[in-house]
Amino acid sequence: MRMLLRLLAPLIGLAMAAAGVLIVIEVVAGWARSNVSRGLVVPWHRWRAGIENLSWDQPPVAGVAIAVAVVGLLLVLVGLLARRSVITIDGPAPEITVTTSPRVLARLVGRRVRATGDVFSASVTASPRKVSVVAQVWGDADPELRSAVRARVDELLDELPLHRRPRVAVSVHERKGSR
Repeated sequence: MRMLLRLLAPLIGLAMAAAGVLIVIEVVAGWARSNVSRGLVVPWHRWRAGIENLSWDQPPVAGVAIAVAVVGLLLVLVGLLARRSVITIDGPAPEITVTTSPRVLARLVGRRVRATGDVFSASVTASPRKVSVVAQVWGDADPELRSAVRARVDELLDELPLHRRPRVAVSVHERKGSR
């Protein structure tokens, strides 16, 4: 959602800036040419004549109102869902709030997992609710390696003063080939 918000914000900003430029051009042209009955860039006199013939209970007015409301609601939802995810850590005092990003937790877990003897590569994703680890080993994996990696991750999470402990999911994949 954050990517969608990053894409929509400049597009909406450019559209608003273009509308503002058009309004300025039309106002200046209207002041300079006071007796002309058509716009310089925008045919606003024709639009005005068309809008004057509409009433509030006609279908185009209701359709436009519904479309604007739906687009506005979608923009609000995108804005609300695009919030930054943080992991809360217990501070040194109750009145102090400490947070970190899921990326930092993923890096810490990744370093700890890669320090395990047989693991040569690890991919870690973290969120406030779950930490997922995908470890790769050369050749045949020791059946106990998955539990050893999970124990290393659990040990790290026990060391961190996390306000809410995330669930841990570990999977071990074997990589064929020579070292």
